[in-house]
Amino acid sequence: MSSNVNLTGVGPSDMCLPDVDAQLVSALDTALELPDLDRRAAVVSIVASNPTYLEGWAAMGALGSETMDSYMAFRVGYHRGLDALRGNGWKGSGYVRWSHIPNRGFLKCLHGLAKTSRLIGDNAEADRCEQFLLQLDSSHTF
Repeated sequence: MSSNVNLTGVGPSDMCLPDVDAQLVSALDTALELPDLDRRAAVVSIVASNPTYLEGWAAMGALGSETMDSYMAFRVGYHRGLDALRGNGWKGSGYVRWSHIPNRGFLKCLHGLAKTSRLIGDNAEADRCEQFLLQLDSSHTF
């Protein structure tokens, strides 16, 4: 049996989503510091005004009042993230690394989708998401 090994150092490229507007990051940070009763509503307001903001979707998922609420936010964020990746030239292969801060919203949504899928008993989806995370950045522990 023959196996080819790539020794050239050339492999899949890294995908780096564009930086997010600093004011939007600041608004989310401020919302996340609010008291519990106000926090989720503030994050929802930010996402409603900025529906492509992946960190916002990840925060909504983390603040979900129940598993399905979190699942829905993570799923939307995951699909918004795929749209963002494709819109920036990603062709479905290559790394999306945690070390690039703008990638984190997408990766958080994918990780959250894996966790909530497992909680609702959709183990095939959870397995697929976990495998995808490993393919995108095997160096980070989620």
